[in-house]
Amino acid sequence: MPEVPAELAARIERFGSVRFDEYQDLALYGPDGFYERGGRAGRRGDFLTSPETGPLFGALVARYLDEVWRDLGEPDPFTVLDVGAGPGTLAKAVERAAPACSGALTYVLVERSAAQRALHPRHLALTAPEQAFPPEHDDGEDVPGVAAPDRGRGPRLVSLAELPQVPVRGVVFANELLDNVATRLLQRAPDGWDEVRVTLVDGVPSEVLVPADDAASAWADRTVGDDVGSGARLPYQEGAARWLRHALELLQAGRVLVVDYTATTPALAQRPVGQWLRTYRGHARGGSPLDAPGQQDLTVEVCADQLAAVRAPHRTTTQAAWLAGLGIDSLVEDGRRIWHERAHIGDLAAVAARSRVGEAEALLDTDGLGAFGVLEWRV
Repeated sequence: MPEVPAELAARIERFGSVRFDEYQDLALYGPDGFYERGGRAGRRGDFLTSPETGPLFGALVARYLDEVWRDLGEPDPFTVLDVGAGPGTLAKAVERAAPACSGALTYVLVERSAAQRALHPRHLALTAPEQAFPPEHDDGEDVPGVAAPDRGRGPRLVSLAELPQVPVRGVVFANELLDNVATRLLQRAPDGWDEVRVTLVDGVPSEVLVPADDAASAWADRTVGDDVGSGARLPYQEGAARWLRHALELLQAGRVLVVDYTATTPALAQRPVGQWLRTYRGHARGGSPLDAPGQQDLTVEVCADQLAAVRAPHRTTTQAAWLAGLGIDSLVEDGRRIWHERAHIGDLAAVAARSRVGEAEALLDTDGLGAFGVLEWRV
């Protein structure tokens, strides 16, 4: 029987049980959590994300950054907060693409997992946070003796454990982040709503239902009403909503862009919970969310309606449509041309060009990554 992470066991021993969102958070990001044990995206990891398909996604994100930079009047610094940056694959691809905004770019890899952050300096030349975000007086003036970032000397790459506490002009980018943000779980009861908590029975994580608090019950009634029967479950994504609110507050001007697999709360309430609360390990579906905590990824579809309750997005589309608007077809045609011209040589340029075609197929797959939702907020 897999060992229960020590911190999770200690909290359950102290309180008797923990809410599901606390369980999920510890299972993913606790000292013995999945991401601290080495769980990661990539072909050699546990699941594949768009940046991990190859450099094409990063090249298209670079085009998007240039669009926003020009729309904002080409500010310097132009700050990109890549939240949930993982090992830094997207940052590396964006840097390699050399967007027009590079000279003004401060690219911040925000990654909660210390194990993932430890990978950043292995393939990225990092700038110290205090050099990228020098302190200011309360009146907004620079602190004497602390140099401001040199203009036009980007890109500056910074690795942080959390969002910086300074206002920025630029982009907050979250690719497959919010599906890992811990969520509460509610279940319809005959006379109201229960909340799922997790306890230990003979050392094994097990569910226990308790009456939901008044605020959660009122929210569930407003959201799905009487349209679901007893036993139906839905995610209450307070954490994702809190994250969006904070991201919007950080921006002086710019965009918040969320890319993830999305649905609506009423739609999820009509589906079996195992379809939208999923686990992954070694590129395969894992077991129950309560199986082997800390040894499998635990992910929940993102409820776009709960994010819209914070602030309605200015644009909602699919990843396939978003990438089409950024010119993925032209990049793929360039790849085909280079491959046909250089296939007989078989050099790195030819191999990269051929790879681009396969990457595009994965990114645009309407049964996979291409169906992901893209939500954009403008500030």
